[in-house]
Amino acid sequence: MEEEYIKAAKAIKQADYLVAFTGAGISAECGIPTFRGKDGLWTKFKPEEIATYQAFIRNPEFVWQWYIMRMEKLKDTKPSEAHKILAEWEKKGILKTVITQNVDELHQKAGSKNVIELHGNIWRIKCIYCDNKKRLKKLPKSMPRCDKCGNIMRPDVVWFGEALDPLILQLAFDEGLKSDVMIVIGTSGVVYPAGHIPVRAKTMGAFIIEINPEESAITPVADVYLAEKASVAMKKLKNLLSSL
Repeated sequence: MEEEYIKAAKAIKQADYLVAFTGAGISAECGIPTFRGKDGLWTKFKPEEIATYQAFIRNPEFVWQWYIMRMEKLKDTKPSEAHKILAEWEKKGILKTVITQNVDELHQKAGSKNVIELHGNIWRIKCIYCDNKKRLKKLPKSMPRCDKCGNIMRPDVVWFGEALDPLILQLAFDEGLKSDVMIVIGTSGVVYPAGHIPVRAKTMGAFIIEINPEESAITPVADVYLAEKASVAMKKLKNLLSSL
């Protein structure tokens, strides 16, 4: 695997436009469960009972209690070393953009500025009837109500069966297509359209580096596959970069 690390580090060193694409795996070592991996959230909960609009309308209090539980877990969670290294690379001009499927805001906590959140943000809420959107200033104790129309507020995240914001999706694809090197960290690659971004980047000539302890739908198109946890691999790449 050492040769693969050297190949990846050289690609990053020579990149004109490095983009990171991240999934739940980068946050897993912070204590945030993934969705599809071993002991993932969807092995304990059915998505249709929590992460759909229909489920929310059927029982909004139940869905909100689940999200409040996740927020309680997240509020004191610190970013991983992998998050911090990506933020450091952005500050140094090595990394241009982070495209993330995560809603936990850990990239921003680590210091990343240019973050495209494909699936929303758990700390934002929006009204299901009007266009009111707000950022939560503190953890809600129960289901929030809209201060404009009085109706139910929901987490501003993308649920199963919902379309991604077309402007955000287009921006993510544009960044992916600009990349000559893309580092893909901790994603199954099976959630579409997000999972198609690295594949499209590859078809346009980008060099794909995948970091994931388990093979994924991205592995067949990866130029380098590093079968390790995010922070372990990122620290090795950081050390190699400093010696090249």
